[in-house]
Amino acid sequence: MAFDAFALILAMLALGMLFARLRVMPANAAEVLNLVVLYVCLPAAVLVHVPKLVFDAALLGLAATPWLLAIATLALVLPLARWLRFGRDETAVVVLCVALCNSSFIGYPMVAALLGQDAVAYAVVYDQFGTFVLLSTFGLTVIARYSGDTPPGWRDIMRRIVRFPPVWALAFGLTLMPAAPPAWIAAALENLAGALLPLVMLAVGLSIQLRMPRDEIRPLATGLLLKLLVMPALALPLSLMFGMTGTMLQANVLESAMPSMITAAALAIAAGLAPRLAAALVGYGILLSLVTLPAWAWLLARIA
Repeated sequence: MAFDAFALILAMLALGMLFARLRVMPANAAEVLNLVVLYVCLPAAVLVHVPKLVFDAALLGLAATPWLLAIATLALVLPLARWLRFGRDETAVVVLCVALCNSSFIGYPMVAALLGQDAVAYAVVYDQFGTFVLLSTFGLTVIARYSGDTPPGWRDIMRRIVRFPPVWALAFGLTLMPAAPPAWIAAALENLAGALLPLVMLAVGLSIQLRMPRDEIRPLATGLLLKLLVMPALALPLSLMFGMTGTMLQANVLESAMPSMITAAALAIAAGLAPRLAAALVGYGILLSLVTLPAWAWLLARIA
């Protein structure tokens, strides 16, 4: 991992936590920063990297891996929840936070920092065709089932997908965007994409919550273990099975090792499903991933 990128991650995270403690920024600062990332930085990153993709059958494996890991999550979490006597809401949160990783907001900048800019294109495929569609289908269904609401229909799901800005950037990048655009366009997109890492880590620092839910230690430990260690360990043989090698294999496993998706936890909290546990899984997961992600990258460099 490049030292300067790692130093920037730690600095912006610490700065965000300091700003939150001192209350020097508006209460909705993290939300505003996330919107800037969603509507500006993420689409720019997609347009920078996706046109450079060369089609390979193994790319289908990148999109399939999150779906297969979601199935593995159900197979692991549901029996563990019965054995460890999780509450119904705790089970829902662990399923969501293990199955859905932060493959874009944190995934793009961390993959770039650990593997290089060329690996981000693979992260985009993993995120857009895998994690994002999973959130809009699997994630919303889990929340509806455990909160007692009606599961979303296909019309609602498609409306949610169409309204997601990076999806439009992905469609443009795959069809009309040249791999080598004019220099001024390329420079502008790279500058906007480069703002992704500091803005994301500042927003995370502003919103991170580390309150230990003492009566929920078992589901917290279970979720962190599965998300940060077991899921990437399962992704490694899947990557080999799909014929991935080199940087593609590394990106696939590293994306699977990302901490829990902030949006998934936010939806669980909004539905009243174990809010302290959801916040703790995200907060502790992000901090622990600053150790586990470089460790996975080190291991993968020797395997790939």
